Amino acid sequence: MRKKDAGLRLVIPTGRMFDVVRELLADAGIAIRANGKDYRPAVSDERFEVKLLKAANIAKLVEFGAHDVGFCGVDWIRESSADIDIVLDTGLLPVRVVVAGTAGCDPFNASLGRPLIAASEYESLTCRYLASRGVEYRFVRTYGATEVFPPEDADVIVDNVATGRTLSANGLEVIDEILTSSTVLVANRAAMADSGKRAVIEELSMLLKSVLDARSRVLLDMNVAADRLAAVVAMLPAMRSPTVQPLHADGGFAVRAAVPRDAVGRLLPGLRRAGAMDILQSEIQRVLV
Repeated sequence: MRKKDAGLRLVIPTGRMFDVVRELLADAGIAIRANGKDYRPAVSDERFEVKLLKAANIAKLVEFGAHDVGFCGVDWIRESSADIDIVLDTGLLPVRVVVAGTAGCDPFNASLGRPLIAASEYESLTCRYLASRGVEYRFVRTYGATEVFPPEDADVIVDNVATGRTLSANGLEVIDEILTSSTVLVANRAAMADSGKRAVIEELSMLLKSVLDARSRVLLDMNVAADRLAAVVAMLPAMRSPTVQPLHADGGFAVRAAVPRDAVGRLLPGLRRAGAMDILQSEIQRVLV
């Protein structure tokens, strides 16, 4: 039985999602000490007790109340029709769940002379999709490596893809897209109705969001002569407005701004032309607004 004084029950997916989620939690100040064999790893924050499970199982178990909060993909929420709260979309590990088949062949318009065979780990998503198209079909559940089934063992597959390179390497192409998915923080509805648990879950969400926001920005510091200040400040896409402070002995101004990471390559040459000097770029650990 669970100890009465145990913390909030946090469930984390195994597999490729685990390293991504563990890094995010570590950057938020919550260290998961896993050795690869322990499914109940130690955690540095005493407010939580952690268990590791397959991503496909998490959404429904959070709905049932076996866990208060956890991480999973939107795809598995939709697949299981789990009734849970999505607290935060991290945007991490984005994928598309697609219908794919042999390149150059549309099985929906082909005369197969038999029910279409569909293979997937996503039984509910696949069956709902095929039913919506009015297709007579048979379903085969896969357990990984879904892309190897066509053409001998399946006419179509439903699978998640990040880049599509694996599909192409196996002679497949996308026929349709069912949904887009990313890693989300989810919570049990009863836990969210409990004021104490909700407070911890919202604090966790805030910490994670502060890390995600920080990852998307860098800090730029620069010195600017007084007659160039207006031009430089006008170029900076700061979160609110740049910080401007006078330098010693009327030596101009020090300007600081947190700017989008993906804008830096375009910004730096323009800032130099506008008169910015001694430009420094540094990483941001947290952003709380």
